[in-house]
Amino acid sequence: MKFSKLAATALMLLSVALPTTAGALDDAQKKEFGAFIKEYLIANPEIMLDVQDALEQKQRDARLQQASMAVKENKDALFSSSHDIALGNPNGDVTIVEFFDYNCGYCKRALSDMEDILAKDKNVRFVLKEFPILGPESAAAHKVSDAFRKIAPEKYGDFHRALLGAQGRADEGSALEVAESLGVSEEQIRKMMAESPNDASVKETYQLATSLGITGTPSYIVGDEAVFGAIGAEAIGQKLANVRSCGQTTC
Repeated sequence: MKFSKLAATALMLLSVALPTTAGALDDAQKKEFGAFIKEYLIANPEIMLDVQDALEQKQRDARLQQASMAVKENKDALFSSSHDIALGNPNGDVTIVEFFDYNCGYCKRALSDMEDILAKDKNVRFVLKEFPILGPESAAAHKVSDAFRKIAPEKYGDFHRALLGAQGRADEGSALEVAESLGVSEEQIRKMMAESPNDASVKETYQLATSLGITGTPSYIVGDEAVFGAIGAEAIGQKLANVRSCGQTTC
């Protein structure tokens, strides 16, 4: 059978057979149909790449749709949680939320993105949401960070920059060193950790991440969109501009 005839036949069978159930075909028809499809795909293997691309795009779209719905359902916890500190303009017209881990290499590199955005845009509010997912050292560092925030919220931005911007892995020891360099003693930190552990904060963040489909850091919320990964200050800035222009991250 010539290829052109095979392709035409396969497409015709697809158009006829796909709307029907497999049970509507007898064994001979199923075998013939399967042979046509197999031969067509062997002759055109690039189709499988197109199918894979389409599947991945469908999954991305579904993930973004899920996240968009979750943003609308969890606005208070995302944008106004008592567990978080916001940098920049507290009355900014657009809010960015960043989920981060102190041991995330991409978060460390993305620190300059936050700084660039805050330096250039004086009307943005930048919420830092602690999301310790990279092991016991991260969990320990975030416990210190949470205690520091409760003791000296006005210095939290400096603490965040120092610990996230430091070389090496963050842990309890390195977090305590940063706290002490900013005037908060280890004794104060340990007392606050005992009196007010960060269990509620971590639980809330994990629940939000699950509902948003966030599995890694950094991840951002801009407008009603979840942004997965360190996409850079320029790309985030464009989304901010779009939100101000049309109310959505994509106009």
